[in-house]
Amino acid sequence: MKVRYSKYTGEDFGISAEDLMRALSDFFLGSGFDNPYMQFSEMNQRSLDELKNAIERALQNGDMFDPEQAQRMRDALEAMSSEQLDELLERLAQKLMDEGYLTPEQQQAGQGQGDGQAQAKVEITDKSLDFLGFKTLKDLLGSLGKSSFGAHDTRDLATGVESSGASKIYEFGDTLNLDISATLFSAIKRAGLGERLQLEYRDLHVHQSEYQSSCATVLMLDCSHSMILYGEDRFTPAKKVALALAHLIRTQYPGDSLRCVLFHDSAEELRLSELARVQVGPYYTNTRDGLILAQRLLSQEKKDMKQIIMITDGKPSALTLDDGRMYRNAFGLDPLVISRTLEEVSRCKRQGIMINTFMLATDYGLVNFVQKVTELCRGKAYFTTPHNLGQYLLMDYMNRKTRTIH
Repeated sequence: MKVRYSKYTGEDFGISAEDLMRALSDFFLGSGFDNPYMQFSEMNQRSLDELKNAIERALQNGDMFDPEQAQRMRDALEAMSSEQLDELLERLAQKLMDEGYLTPEQQQAGQGQGDGQAQAKVEITDKSLDFLGFKTLKDLLGSLGKSSFGAHDTRDLATGVESSGASKIYEFGDTLNLDISATLFSAIKRAGLGERLQLEYRDLHVHQSEYQSSCATVLMLDCSHSMILYGEDRFTPAKKVALALAHLIRTQYPGDSLRCVLFHDSAEELRLSELARVQVGPYYTNTRDGLILAQRLLSQEKKDMKQIIMITDGKPSALTLDDGRMYRNAFGLDPLVISRTLEEVSRCKRQGIMINTFMLATDYGLVNFVQKVTELCRGKAYFTTPHNLGQYLLMDYMNRKTRTIH
């Protein structure tokens, strides 16, 4: 472990690395919305200069401070020379690296740079992803008024250690978690009070506890170009929700699993560690390929429940034909695309996979398609916005006992 010592100047305003990460969360999880006309890059590459610019904007906005402190900070920034400001930004960027939130890497400048000099790039670490997931989860659950959560509840009851249901007569094979009151009452009711209380087998009552199941989830994220069009960034909130869900599962539901699938012209599995870097692109919406891949991933999981959570803002508009060619039609509900996609929905139903769809748009084509999906697989459909997507999704995930039938 390296420790760097430098003269204290007081010009870092006492900002912690955690405060910086909170202020820069949108910067790290950006989806290309800031410049929808930029040259497409599937994975964003954050340069050190871009990081410094983002820190400067965060300092000027003052969102991480109280109003009085923010105003004092703005006055101090205005009084700084360009050299002093650059030194401040350099120190704050280095603080993020020293505390393990960022890692620097050197990449050769691309073609057209001419000088061949190395450009400084920064990558977020697993520590950053965990922090951003926790921050998003805390914000979402705070707005819901929730404080603590356990494992999933289902409608089935089983005898166990934790008692949360009515008692029942003991049967062979039950956990002998005796309900003393019910057992004694049964014996007294049968034989009455006497010098000695005779217990019989039929008097034994045991507590019931709610059966806690495990769940395998595939989160399908639509990264077609429409997710950043029409004056609204829909993909960044979707990425935040995915990180929050991953953190929730890791900390509260360790028996569950979560895998992520991106669907666009095609579909591919995405490691959660790479989720923050993904951007949308000039894609159509190939929902069928996403469902095929999701089924393949769920077939590898040995869980009680299996589900697909699909976040999308558009109807299916693309299809991979049997010969490998791509068929695209963005106008209306194409019969070929819809029929092939619904075939995969039917396969999900036969495998016991529930599909819950979170719609970020309300156009006729998407609503009509999602209605058919919910009818086929007995799933749920939610009309959401980027502002309430996380609340709906997390509440649906945690309230499984009202939505699952075994």
